[in-house]
Amino acid sequence: MTSRTERILIIDANEQARSDLSRYLEARGFYVTGFPDVSAARSLFEDNIPDVIFADLPPEAIRELSKRLDEADSFTPIVACTCSESSAEIVQALRAGAADVVLKPCNDDKGALDDVIGKLFDRVRVNRLNQLYRQELEEANRELRTGIAELRADQNAGRKVQLKMLPDHELRLSGLQVDHLIKPSLYLSGDFLDYFRITEDKVLVYIADVSGHGASSAFVTVLLKNLTNRLQRNLRRQSSDDILYPERFLERINSELLDTGLGKHVTVFVGIISISTRTLSYAVGAHFPMPILSFEGGETRFLEGSGLPVGLFEAPEWEVYEVKLDKPFRLLLFSDGILEVIPAKSLDEKEKTILELVSGGSHTIASLSDALGLGKISELPDDIAIVSVTDTINGSDNTSST
Repeated sequence: MTSRTERILIIDANEQARSDLSRYLEARGFYVTGFPDVSAARSLFEDNIPDVIFADLPPEAIRELSKRLDEADSFTPIVACTCSESSAEIVQALRAGAADVVLKPCNDDKGALDDVIGKLFDRVRVNRLNQLYRQELEEANRELRTGIAELRADQNAGRKVQLKMLPDHELRLSGLQVDHLIKPSLYLSGDFLDYFRITEDKVLVYIADVSGHGASSAFVTVLLKNLTNRLQRNLRRQSSDDILYPERFLERINSELLDTGLGKHVTVFVGIISISTRTLSYAVGAHFPMPILSFEGGETRFLEGSGLPVGLFEAPEWEVYEVKLDKPFRLLLFSDGILEVIPAKSLDEKEKTILELVSGGSHTIASLSDALGLGKISELPDDIAIVSVTDTINGSDNTSST
């Protein structure tokens, strides 16, 4: 018969019985080793544990042998060999840890012995497969834990980069006080914002929401920051004045996104506030919700306007809107994540709620955050970004700084 890979150990003090069983099993193709007692077979447990053990041992010895196999994390079954037909002794052997029992001489009933061997090796194969799968799963889990740890480290590093790209809080720019809040739903945010003085007379403020989440969206926020830095340098060098015009600012973002080939688009609101003319010029790249403009002692309303998203079309055009700022004002910009935390059902109700909060006095980032309970939400459904612009020129604080 063709040799098999399974190894069988026989422990039997009766040399003749051991030899007879060994010859039969070897004829069946198994690799067989025999010893008179457990002590003589001790080295086998240290080097190469067998697949099946046939043992003529008392219950106490079977129990000890079974314990040793368990400690070795082995699935090796023990077949108790006995001359006794007493059901009590057979039960004792099974309770001690034997997987099965055969009567001696074992190879007298070859059909029964073959059935026992067949069932045992089916079990051995299943147990070995389970052990292999468990090892593979443990290895996969170790690799997954390592990968997650590396991912978290990368995300934390990316988060630090994003935070450093954001402007200062409560920044004074040409008589305007500008502040922001950004809360990512994940480690990295797909929302971005910025504000800065582009001339002595003009302040630019924008808010952007990149499609999707995660690292690829966060990469686009780096692109936005690099672009605005380049446009500011170009203005100082007088090589380009694109940053002075909201529609051309969106055109430059659109061109950059298409060049990257990332398949990402952005919704953007960009506004330029002129201090001398007291006007807000802005363009809308499909951004929603629209910013809220509030005048001191006057109305509070959403700005009007619409436009195509940025990064989808080759040659889009955007309309420029203009609003007079003839009274002290507050301007609040939001990303659409703000709507996700408002419990109202319809979009109209959500917009009405946020408008009522602002008109009712929640016109600072801190008060609006408290009113919406943003600090109490552990897992946000979407990134949230808010920018507030407060007119201090005609207010109580007339100081200004860069």
